[in-house]
Amino acid sequence: MLVGLSSNVLLASIKIVTGIIGNSYALLADGIESTMDIFSSVVVLGGIKISSMPADENHPYGHGKAESLAAMSVSLILLMAGIGIAIKSVLEIMQPHHTPAFFTLIVLVIVIIVKEILFKFLFSVGKSVNSLSLTAEAWHHRSDALTSVAAFIGISIAIIGGKGYERSDDWAALAASGIIIFNGISMLMQAVKEIMDYAPDPETEETIRSIAGRVTGVSAIEKCRVRKSGLNLFVDIHVQVNGDLKVHKAHDIAHEVKDALIRSSLGIADVLVHIEPANP
Repeated sequence: MLVGLSSNVLLASIKIVTGIIGNSYALLADGIESTMDIFSSVVVLGGIKISSMPADENHPYGHGKAESLAAMSVSLILLMAGIGIAIKSVLEIMQPHHTPAFFTLIVLVIVIIVKEILFKFLFSVGKSVNSLSLTAEAWHHRSDALTSVAAFIGISIAIIGGKGYERSDDWAALAASGIIIFNGISMLMQAVKEIMDYAPDPETEETIRSIAGRVTGVSAIEKCRVRKSGLNLFVDIHVQVNGDLKVHKAHDIAHEVKDALIRSSLGIADVLVHIEPANP
């Protein structure tokens, strides 16, 4: 994250300065969007730090929702950046425009390569730790790379086409804003799902049922509810056991189910096990 933050500061500065000197609004818009990346990186860092705090008296389930709120904030930042760039692009299209300088293309190639590397790295880390905010930040870098690609195409058309094609640069910025808005909406919907305790994919629930069902003494799994909070999952599960078992023995089985699930690689923070008598 610190590498991404540092690169955003450097790239945003380079793109804005180059866009102004090289008469490219697409590159300038790209630089403005990158300044939003700086703020989003700070938000994600803060969200992850808060979500990793242990549970306390006021937050018995931990602070995991802070991670989802951070992802939502990044999504809203993307949306605002996209809308702002779209409005400015339309205004620029309606006004006379100078042909962008050739050296702006060189800057864009460097930006695209760096941003794509950051996307692949953060996306891989986000998936490995099941972090929505890191994944959102990764897509933020991919969005930046896509806007740079759009700017590269627009500037290339403007330079090759010459007089009469100057506005290609602005049309590229407008197309890039559409990509940014689309990604912002997609990530926002995912963040809202987590805050609303949206159930994870069916494969995760099936894996949980399978692990619990293999515990000695478990006859069947009746209900299984799973919700995600930050980097972790919380599970409520109804386990059927022999109805003639003593309370202590049934209690031991419940603990074995809980321990088996927490030991798994699913990132389960806590399990609430409800014991029920198996049907005869």
